[in-house]
Amino acid sequence: MLLGKRSAFCRGLTPVGRILQLEGYYVWCCAPVYDGAGKVHVLFSRWPEERGFLNGWLTHSEIAHAVADSAESPFTVTGTVFQGRGPGYWDGVTVHNPAVYRIDRRYYMFYMGNSDGTAATQRIGLAWAEEPQGPWHRLSDQRPILDISADRRAFDSYITTNPALLHDGGEFRLYYKAWDRYNDGKRKMGLAVSREIGGEYVKHPENPIVRFRGPGRQVEDACVFKAGGRYYMLMRDMGVYSRRSGLLMESADGIHWGRPLIGYEKADHYFHDGNNRFERPQVLLRDGKPEYLFLAVQGGKYGTSSGGVLKIHEFGEV
Repeated sequence: MLLGKRSAFCRGLTPVGRILQLEGYYVWCCAPVYDGAGKVHVLFSRWPEERGFLNGWLTHSEIAHAVADSAESPFTVTGTVFQGRGPGYWDGVTVHNPAVYRIDRRYYMFYMGNSDGTAATQRIGLAWAEEPQGPWHRLSDQRPILDISADRRAFDSYITTNPALLHDGGEFRLYYKAWDRYNDGKRKMGLAVSREIGGEYVKHPENPIVRFRGPGRQVEDACVFKAGGRYYMLMRDMGVYSRRSGLLMESADGIHWGRPLIGYEKADHYFHDGNNRFERPQVLLRDGKPEYLFLAVQGGKYGTSSGGVLKIHEFGEV
């Protein structure tokens, strides 16, 4: 395994602690957002403990809501806010991977849904609400907001998942993961662009915009943000340097990316509880500046999984 250089972003992270340790549930995909009053809301995936960790998210995941006075305050769970709709819908079985954004005083949530409880039908959807706790209304009602490509030679002809939005000037950039199962079998990152948040997303002609050559080198769970005029992509490493830490990449245009640096360490580097699986990084920004990093981490009080929060102390050159 190659050795990666730690980024300044990584070196500036310190632990706040675990959040959303819920008895009887696995918790994953913690997506934070500020409201107009400065409170922190989190939309997160959860599924019953008895369904198991490895497959339960494919068959029984729902999206719930929690709120706190700050990222370092206790979170109060208000309940389930979004679920699969049942037979006959593209997102009828599970809903997962929430990513939430406040734009023009409304909240928009991109998410993954499936229709049959398997990985093969994962697609990306979009919903909106006046408040983070809902009610949530589907914009992608009859079909996904981002579907697979019909040509099996395309890297995203099997699934689209792990959505991450960047509202950049007059366009909406939707970054996503696809599993190139029909070709080299690797997870890669793509980009689709629209002039309206609920409009048609056109896939970029240079897709996949992030891929790694060499056996077993792949990524997932990207979070994309812009700071100081530069673009940053923070994601889970799946074999580039490790399988439990994160990668950070920088770009001048959000399309062509520099070499990956270590974006965050393994989970037990921060929490010291023997659990080192960190996934689903989500950056909470205030006034365009990264403040906190939210992640999903195995283990915790009930031996299942929970959210985890790290404070971002330094940011600039990666």
